[in-house]
Amino acid sequence: MDKTIALYSKGLTEKTTAGLMRLIDALYDRGVTIYLNIMDPGGPHFDDEHRVILFSQLSDLPADVCMILSVGGDGTFLETAMRVRTAGIPVAGINTGRLGFLANIPDDDIGKSIEMLCSGDYELVSRAMLEIVSPDWLFTNGSAMALNEITIQKNDQSMISIAVKVDGVFLNRYRADGLIISTATGSTAYSLSVGGPILSPADDSIIIVPMSPHNLTIRPIIVTGSSVISLEPEGRSGNCLVTCDSRSARVPMGTQLEVRQSATRLRTVTTAGNDFFSTLRNKLMWGADPRN
Repeated sequence: MDKTIALYSKGLTEKTTAGLMRLIDALYDRGVTIYLNIMDPGGPHFDDEHRVILFSQLSDLPADVCMILSVGGDGTFLETAMRVRTAGIPVAGINTGRLGFLANIPDDDIGKSIEMLCSGDYELVSRAMLEIVSPDWLFTNGSAMALNEITIQKNDQSMISIAVKVDGVFLNRYRADGLIISTATGSTAYSLSVGGPILSPADDSIIIVPMSPHNLTIRPIIVTGSSVISLEPEGRSGNCLVTCDSRSARVPMGTQLEVRQSATRLRTVTTAGNDFFSTLRNKLMWGADPRN
């Protein structure tokens, strides 16, 4: 089978290493050319004897790479997404972690899943991403993008106040522990944990969710994906915490931030039985009823 697939992995635990080796064997047996990037260079050693070609930069990959597989948990998937976000290459997640919502292909079903991937028996989902476009000094080198969410949070015990405008129109002043600006992909992550709605990952909408709001009448709100969201935090502390997925930085109070949907989208791979709704039921026990 004339295919070339790239693998990304990091923090190689015993489980992840075993899953990675099974994956490499399954791909090799199907004639796939395998490129491997280990994000943690201190992990187990891989070389040509392991049937892979090692690479360090995305630019090292040949033009015929048809897919990138993230091997690990959802954290590995998010990091892989940030590394390949501009490449336009579809990304699939092999779960050797815990929940595995983004990395939703189970490692104990690698043989069947790889057969589906190699035969083209899958669907592509184009996922929206968010970006902090102002201030331009925050999260430089393209890392101001988020697949899940962007947040503003308090830096200490004091509640903060965040004035929010949508397309220049005042929305609300949120007095809370923080505020989550979430994509549809992130609707099942941090946003869900504080009471946000669940959106299908192909949806372009943006969710605004307060974290522990002081006013209990405040609820999450969904705005269109074309919205430009302006935020200005205030509080007793000198700084607040701003995050883009797993990246964080302290920002002076009073800094005006502008968040919008990124022009970059991430193409992800879905196989039969591992679609979004199946994952909701299987991983989040959505709709589970002990009477059934």
